[in-house]
Amino acid sequence: MPKKALCKVKESSIHQRGLFATCNIKEGTDIIQYVGEKISKEESTRRALEWEERARETGEGLVYIFELDDEWDLDGREGENPARYMNHSCDGNCEAVNCEGEIWIVARKDIKKGEELVYDYGYDMEHFLDHPCLCGSDNCIGYIVREDQRHKVRKLLRGRKKKKGKKSEKKKGGKKRKKS
Repeated sequence: MPKKALCKVKESSIHQRGLFATCNIKEGTDIIQYVGEKISKEESTRRALEWEERARETGEGLVYIFELDDEWDLDGREGENPARYMNHSCDGNCEAVNCEGEIWIVARKDIKKGEELVYDYGYDMEHFLDHPCLCGSDNCIGYIVREDQRHKVRKLLRGRKKKKGKKSEKKKGGKKRKKS
């Protein structure tokens, strides 16, 4: 008898569609396997660059690649893979775990029925401006960046705001004339 599905795809307030719990899920539970086509690093890079270009034009999020090891990646766009609909959150209730070459979505804490299943995508901060975040969590910095780099991005953003503030003051202020 097949195992009952612990999640289903539904409309999401974070980004179009998402994955939602169909029952209460205990911390540590393997929820769903992230499946797809096993591809070489070279092919992975080619596809990612192609998708990035398309995403800039359309605004779509098209990165569905997981790193398996030093030689192989997994393209989750191929085949039946409901796990690809999981959205990023800066305060994820799940995590993606590589278990002997398989990617499993695992509950990081107890999850209630109907809750959206989300995880930290773990993006590097290198191109953070290209990846705005809409998760709305208390930890959200407005960009999809892995947790250990968020403090650096916050610093950069504060620096940008200060510079913008000084430019605005200069535009408003101008030179004052003395009345004669």
